[in-house]
Amino acid sequence: MTALVECVPNFSEGRDPVTLDALRTALTSVPGVRLLDVQADASHHRSVFTFVAPPDAAVEAAFRAIRTARERIDLTRHTGEHPRMGATDVVPFIPLEDVTMDDCVQLARRLGERVGRELEIPVFLYARAATRPERERLPDVRRGEFEALRDAIGTDPARAPDLGPARIHPTAGATAIGARPFLVAYNVYLSGGGVALARAIAKAVRSSDGGLPAVQARGFEVEGEPQVSMNLLDMDATPLHVAYDAVAAAARAAGADVARSEIVGLVPERAVHAAAAAHLRLQDPMAGHVLEANVRKSAGPGLSEWLDRVASSNPSPGGGTVSAVAGGIAAALAAMVGRLTLGRKKYAEVDTEFRALIERAEELRARLVRLGDEDAAAYDAVSAAYGIPKAEEAGRSAAIQAALLQATRVPLETLRAARAVAALAARAAEAGNRNAVSDAGVAGLLAEAAATGAAYNVRINVVAMPDRAAGAPLVAEAATLLEGARRDAARAAAAVEAAIGG
Repeated sequence: MTALVECVPNFSEGRDPVTLDALRTALTSVPGVRLLDVQADASHHRSVFTFVAPPDAAVEAAFRAIRTARERIDLTRHTGEHPRMGATDVVPFIPLEDVTMDDCVQLARRLGERVGRELEIPVFLYARAATRPERERLPDVRRGEFEALRDAIGTDPARAPDLGPARIHPTAGATAIGARPFLVAYNVYLSGGGVALARAIAKAVRSSDGGLPAVQARGFEVEGEPQVSMNLLDMDATPLHVAYDAVAAAARAAGADVARSEIVGLVPERAVHAAAAAHLRLQDPMAGHVLEANVRKSAGPGLSEWLDRVASSNPSPGGGTVSAVAGGIAAALAAMVGRLTLGRKKYAEVDTEFRALIERAEELRARLVRLGDEDAAAYDAVSAAYGIPKAEEAGRSAAIQAALLQATRVPLETLRAARAVAALAARAAEAGNRNAVSDAGVAGLLAEAAATGAAYNVRINVVAMPDRAAGAPLVAEAATLLEGARRDAARAAAAVEAAIGG
């Protein structure tokens, strides 16, 4: 399992799309980062980005975004409903998969040291990363906001940053960096009562005034509507629906009501499941009844997750699997060109031929996807054979030979399929819909790449065999198949150039 953390940086910008795009680019420029959500609010003049990544990538992405915010956001010109002390106001790390809270604390400190040293922004460590109890709560760290900190840092020892210079950055302010459990940012809008009621309800529900556990709350007026803005710091202590019910009850007691509510950013599924189960009075957990969750369990990893696995230090999935996938994509493109050709009067004479082409392309696509899985399994079998103790020399050598023979047959089958796909791509380019000729050309290129990669795997496995002679016929067949694939890929390329070469 790949280690993953969630990171939710908050920036003091909610209005300028150019700056928001620059922040998005900074985060996603790091390999392995998956940006899940962006919430920007003009009234609060604040944006919340949610991404997941392996730990080292998360630190690098957060740093790049903080650097971008320092370059583009000037707090001396910033006004908004939400309290803030920095261009990058807060950066929390949250453990997600194969990562502990202690790991996230170390990530926060690593990032803070670098931000202080390279960007000259003072850093306060908060939540689980706090170095002193009075800095665990973000409102305590941010008290007085940018303007108060500008005067206090460097003169008041109690406001000295944990990391970085003992002076405020003149435009980027200061940043809080920490580690915490999942936090749910949740706003409830009132119908009636005005901002005074929103503030009164916020006071009643927040933990610091004796309200709900692990809840921070403030009352605002947002575009003329009263809003109770809450951070649910521990959704097990105060679930989403409990916070809503408390605000709604207080509003009704004052002669008002709830107009609507909103979630800012993302929440774990169990928060939604708990709310549904509570209001439906279910006897058993909601999760087992959710169709989509059960569909996800039966599906393989998504493209981004699969690419993360390829990019990891684990050698499987490797080149053999990637070659099969490339061939599968080529087959899918060939099928697409076929479908774009069918039913068009201009191509009526190839209608029957292209129906067969589509059927064949779909067969090959399914086979290549299966071969990708088989390649990974074959590699695991080879690893297991090499794991046999060397003292068992005879049995070990036989096991390695057998495993490598099977590991060679899989890419050879991939090569056979890729060779067939290359022929389909060539025909699609030559006789298919002219508007899709470039797609057929890409199919040819990918089919050739798949065939070449598969041939590499055939040869390297045979070289590793104790008895190379047993693999010689496989290498010979691979060479013949590769020559044919390259010939058909060249046909596809020639058809593309003829169509678009000017």
